[in-house]
Amino acid sequence: MKFTSILVLFLLVGVFVAQAEIKDKGLILYFSFDKADGGKVPDLTKGKHHGKLLKGKINKQKKVYGSGALEMKDPQSAVEVESFKELESYQDNSYLFWLYFIEGINGSWSQIIAKKAPGSDRSPGIWICPAALGLHWRFNPGNQGSNCIGPQGEGKAFDLKKWVHVAGVKKKNQLIMYMDGKEKGKFGAPDKHAQGAEKLYIGRTGYRSATFIIDDLYVYDRAVKEAEVKKVMEGKLLPVDPKQKLTTTWGTLKLDAL
Repeated sequence: MKFTSILVLFLLVGVFVAQAEIKDKGLILYFSFDKADGGKVPDLTKGKHHGKLLKGKINKQKKVYGSGALEMKDPQSAVEVESFKELESYQDNSYLFWLYFIEGINGSWSQIIAKKAPGSDRSPGIWICPAALGLHWRFNPGNQGSNCIGPQGEGKAFDLKKWVHVAGVKKKNQLIMYMDGKEKGKFGAPDKHAQGAEKLYIGRTGYRSATFIIDDLYVYDRAVKEAEVKKVMEGKLLPVDPKQKLTTTWGTLKLDAL
């Protein structure tokens, strides 16, 4: 009986660890920001395209889901993700994440995220504006996209120290912006934007980092739908916590073995 229970336990451990890998159609990166072991920020998709934490830290108090979020307080804070096939070839794309501003404007274009391409830093490039706390979400060629959008729409600022779910979805020649699961604006975008082998950056690039916390970053190489934005925002794609499940399973097995 004991041998059978232990065997089942090991089988279940394998199942729950496998479930910790997050999967969805077109999902090429997912960072929970729950930890950064040895300066490595784990990508929890099957691609395992882990980020390199250069500065910044995991904040265990301010988070939305899981056990942590990425705090970018120093202007030099940065995470870099090396180029890979899907990242350097997409056209339609979607970036979804939770955003919390620690501080507001600082008079400079300050980076949130940038996917670079040869000769371009906007595939997309996401900054806060120098004079207003909104998102400048742009693509090249043409430097097209939102000017300075906030939770209530274009020209409306973010509040400090308040979590907001942000989603930018590029479909062909249009960028659709969602805040807290609701559409807040549509903007022109290049049908074929700049692409090629270059890194994805969170925080500092050639621009300083904005001062913010980010949680649960999802990157798709397709345009997600509004219902999918809400699904992600509500945490319905989060992986199973293997530690929590293992505790429950071990308790059950111990009872069965008695």
